[in-house]
Amino acid sequence: MNYESPLEPHDEPGNSRNPARQGLDAVPMRDADGVLQDDRVGGPRKRRTGMIVLIAIGLALAALAAFLILRGGEATEETAAQLPLVTVSAPGAGTVEGMIETTGTLSARRELPVGIAGEGGRVVSVPVDAGDWVSQGQVLAVIDRSVQNQQVASAAAQIDVAQADANLAQANLDRALKLVDRGFISKADVDQLRATRDAAVARVRVARAQVAELRARNARLNVYAPAAGLVLERSVEPGQIVSAGSGALFRIARGGEMELMADLGEADLARISTGATAQVTPVGSDTIFEGQIWQVAPTIDATNRQGTARISLPYSPELRPGGFATATISSGTVVAPLLPESAIQADAKGSYVYIVGSDNKVARRDIETGNVTADGITVASGLTGRERVVMSAAGFLSPGQEVKPETLKK
Repeated sequence: MNYESPLEPHDEPGNSRNPARQGLDAVPMRDADGVLQDDRVGGPRKRRTGMIVLIAIGLALAALAAFLILRGGEATEETAAQLPLVTVSAPGAGTVEGMIETTGTLSARRELPVGIAGEGGRVVSVPVDAGDWVSQGQVLAVIDRSVQNQQVASAAAQIDVAQADANLAQANLDRALKLVDRGFISKADVDQLRATRDAAVARVRVARAQVAELRARNARLNVYAPAAGLVLERSVEPGQIVSAGSGALFRIARGGEMELMADLGEADLARISTGATAQVTPVGSDTIFEGQIWQVAPTIDATNRQGTARISLPYSPELRPGGFATATISSGTVVAPLLPESAIQADAKGSYVYIVGSDNKVARRDIETGNVTADGITVASGLTGRERVVMSAAGFLSPGQEVKPETLKK
């Protein structure tokens, strides 16, 4: 009997269909050290997987950190970009020519009102007009004197009468003196004749004085210029009846000299003195006239707290009394910081500026302003000149605000 039988395909080694093989394969195999063969084969693979996971986590953390850093930098740049940009400058201190700007009214330096000095009468002629130059003693207006001339003639005739009486009295006295030695006339009669003679001579002097008085009155009838100058105003016409109560008939600027009555505040008035130079420009003209302060008011107007500085000016047709003009007065030199007007602010507490500190934050600094010049305003106190002062847009800032300063290029 043949005990060998053919193997079926499913009976081949390693075939999973073999139940017996399947049972053997399910039993874990260990090596001589007792370590499972499956663990020995899969360990390196697991370690590689763990390292990959750790590297991936590290890369993710690094990416997150980079993102946060970039995000923070962008936020810082964005915050810096939102800070207001201000222009700052350290003004320093320099020598500044003090100038005071003011306004005033033009007038004659010495205005002479001229009126009737005598008894007046009817105006016969007016030989001058406003704008004419006249000399001292020149006739400005002629008054009718026909009646006064007759009075002078009558008084002159009285001189002749009195002189005749005086001559007669003297002749009587001379004859009496020749007869007194012969005893025909007493000494008492001689004394009487002498008194008569003296009275007659006195009446002659009285008559002559009366004539001189009348002639002086007649001389005062006409209107004369008291000094040489420019006729500014004429208020009389021929045929007009004038008298001592008629007021001023003419106004004359003595020598044609003009002046500007400049109004100044108390502080400015204290900084000027007589002799200071000034430049005056009348309204409506581009001509600049050089003048000099010849008088500073000793008092201050209590209503507006201002005083007057009188600036003498030479004659010019452009300088019309009553006109308006501007003046720039030199008030000496000072050493102080100079700031533009845009840098100086003012409120109820006074003038102030904003300065930028080392932390780029602004702070208020109260100041006292000085002279105003064409280049800016001097700071009398409150600044040393080394501070970083905000030059513009200070009105939009507040104390403690952080800014982005930019130094002004000079």
